[in-house]
Amino acid sequence: MSTTRHNGHIQKTLASIGLIAVTAGAILVPSTDDATIPVRTTPEIRGEEAAVLVVPPNVPPPITRDHATKVIINLEVVETTKRIADGVEYPFWTFGGDVPGNFLRVREGDLVEFHLRNHETSVVPHNIDLHAVTGPGGGAKATFTLPGNESVFSFTALNPGLYVYHCAMAPVGMHIANGMYGLILVEPEGGLEPVDHEYYVMQGEFYLQGGVGEQGYQSFSYEKALAENPTYVVFNGEVGSLTGDRALTARTGETIRLFVGNGGPNLVSSFHVIGEIFDNVYTGIGSTPTHNVQTTLVPAGGATIVEFRVEVPGNLIMVDHSIFRAFDKGALGMINVTGDDRPLIFDVDRD
Repeated sequence: MSTTRHNGHIQKTLASIGLIAVTAGAILVPSTDDATIPVRTTPEIRGEEAAVLVVPPNVPPPITRDHATKVIINLEVVETTKRIADGVEYPFWTFGGDVPGNFLRVREGDLVEFHLRNHETSVVPHNIDLHAVTGPGGGAKATFTLPGNESVFSFTALNPGLYVYHCAMAPVGMHIANGMYGLILVEPEGGLEPVDHEYYVMQGEFYLQGGVGEQGYQSFSYEKALAENPTYVVFNGEVGSLTGDRALTARTGETIRLFVGNGGPNLVSSFHVIGEIFDNVYTGIGSTPTHNVQTTLVPAGGATIVEFRVEVPGNLIMVDHSIFRAFDKGALGMINVTGDDRPLIFDVDRD
């Protein structure tokens, strides 16, 4: 084959897989102006502090310091039987005793010393894979932890963003499906813009031996998980976790930031708030937000940040807009907005 024919074959091959575009015989290489891969450096570490851990849907307060520090995280695996729906109990495996696990908040450049303890009453080993970690397994191999033991490793939070963490012990899907997931936020050096409320919402699906609403203790069904046919799809670990007196709250005119994750293990979430439009949607911190979004996709093992201002009072409904999951399997939550009516924005003819 001649050099000319050989180069032409390479061009067509690269073009076919999207690496280059071929126009009038010229090779158009994508611009690198907005796609530079940065060189990550580790900053000076000043002092140390213990991470603040709170119960979802709450999140720790924003980080106000202007320097990197050593952050010590102590997270415990707890196997516990809890309610998943009215009259239905399930044997959850958790980080911190809740599903999702504790929301972890650090700053770009922080040196994180991570302690994972597996409670002595646990039946099986566990570990953790944090998607915010640059290193083999996201920390999974370093944190293989038998019941009653503790593992420690450290990492530098190099990349700002909102990341999933989960257990990665085999069978990985079963550990995740039992509730072993959460979110870690790596704030950028300059922090996030202030808002009135920040909340933590994470979707996950559960595969029970029994059907929807079947009462009593229900164990995990590997067959349903393989078929990707969940019994329940829920926010924050149970049907009704964000409804009634546990609904999220705000007042008219206030701003809300939702840290939204999807533990999976199988399904993509079509996250939507009925009665609102997302003013900003971030698929990654530092990325340009998308504005005026009605529904955003959150992949299994992924996360996004949505922000909006609530304009009128009433109940806003958070759903997975794969809508049978919301109204029949549990992926539904509420935001209770109080305050003055604004009839020029929304009005009901009561005559």
